Formats: sequence, structure tokens, C-alpha cells
Amino acid sequence: MLIQPFNKGEKLAAEIRTAKQHGTTESLDIWWLGQSGFLLQWNKKCLLFDPYLSDSLSKKYANTNKPHERMSELVIAPELLDCIDVVTSSHNHTDHLDAETLVPLFEKNQNLKFIIPEANRDFVVDRIKCAHDFPIGLTDSEKKTINGFVFNGVPAAHNTIERDEQGRCKFMGYVVQFGKFSIYHSGDTLWYDNIVDILNPFQVDVAFLPINGNVPEREVAGNLNGEEAARLGKEIQAKIVIPHHYDLFKFNTADPKVFEKEAEKRNQSFKVLQLGAFVTI
Repeated sequence: MLIQPFNKGEKLAAEIRTAKQHGTTESLDIWWLGQSGFLLQWNKKCLLFDPYLSDSLSKKYANTNKPHERMSELVIAPELLDCIDVVTSSHNHTDHLDAETLVPLFEKNQNLKFIIPEANRDFVVDRIKCAHDFPIGLTDSEKKTINGFVFNGVPAAHNTIERDEQGRCKFMGYVVQFGKFSIYHSGDTLWYDNIVDILNPFQVDVAFLPINGNVPEREVAGNLNGEEAARLGKEIQAKIVIPHHYDLFKFNTADPKVFEKEAEKRNQSFKVLQLGAFVTI
């Protein structure tokens, strides 16, 4: 039995459209769409982090020694998301750069802006078959303003901080500043030496952090585990941590209760969202 979303499909799409219609600068709506995908609505603008809204990986790895068997039902088809202003990819793994998700999004949102690590441009263009100059590239310590959102590139270690021949990060997180809010989406990352020093100056309000851990037997790159996510949230003084990267594939998941226990131990505020559910900050 697949995990059922709290809200899904056309009903969820209508909820997002209504929130956008009534959006203000004073509040921020956040929906979890599964894996590392979060949709944010602020000031009548929608920002979509790292969506994976297809079964492309389950199809790709069917009948292999690494089946990507779903745990949860698809929250929403990408073609229903027709009010998106900005979308991101943090790195080239398919659950963060999925052509079956992104191409329908681009078709439905003609003015959409697409943020990627600059180091990945050629790979991205080849995968989604877009114009070479369509994606907006970033690397770490670089800042760009897109549709009123200020994007700051920060490194991600998945499992290490990888750079191209020009020194640009292949795996990234994004700190996005807008109005009174500062949001950190980690992408996929492990803890690295100066991560706290990099993030502290941003005074993060909401940190989206992975909790599925680093388990070499899975034969995939790893992430923070629940304890590390709670500890990182506390060390960067995040006002709230929202965990991600679990409850999608059976072979690569974690129990969010471990994260909850560790966050409570540290008096770190958090919110564990149900799939398709939202919270207003």
C-alpha cells in the first residue's frame, strides 16, 4: 500500500493557485511535493525547488539489482503546476533533474526561469533538450536576483564537493532571500568542514535538509542523517527545519521520527510535512 498524500492532483493545484492569488509579502506558504521537492508561494510568486514528479527512475531501474520501488503515491502531475515562476535543479541526479518533470513544467509556464549549477549546463541542456542559454547558472559565492528572489549559491557535498575544471560546483544548495525571509535548500549534501560558517551569515529562517543518511550498501551518494540534520539546523540557528529526501524509494529512505527526536533533544524547531501538505510561515 503506497503512502497517500494529504492533498494531491487537481485539488492541490487549485489550492496553490488560490494561495498565489492571495499572496502577500508578509507570509510564506510551503508545500512538500515529495523527495526534495518544495513549492514556495510568496508575494504572488511561486518558487519550486528540485521537483521529481514522475516515475522515470522506477521505469529506468525496473528489473535491475537496484529497483527504485515507490513508497508513496505521486503527489501531482507536473502539467498541473501552471503557476510556477522559478524552478531549480541542485545537481544532475534524476530525482533533482528529471526531464519527465521539467519539460511539462516548461510547456505550462512559458515565462518560467530555471536555476542550475553553471558547471552542469551542458549536461542539463542535453537532458531536457532546451536552448543552451535558457538555464540561469550559479556557483558558490555567487548571487543572482531572479523574479524578486535573491539566489545565493552554496556548495553541497554529495559525497564530496565536486568542481569542474573552472572550479565551479557540480552539487549545490541555494540560500534564497526575499522580503523578510531567508530560505536554505540544501540539495543533496553531507556535512562538510565549513558548512556552518558559510550558512550562518544568512540568518536562515527555514532550512530544508535531507535525512536519509549515508549508507554505502545502497550504492548511491549519501546525505545528512536525522541527527546531523537536527544538529546542522541548531548550529546555523535556523528558525525551523523541514526534513526531506525520504518516503519515496524503499531502498533509500529514513524514519523521520529519528530526526524529530534529535531536533527535540536540541530544542530545534521543526515541521515534518505530510506529502502534499503545506505550512504557512
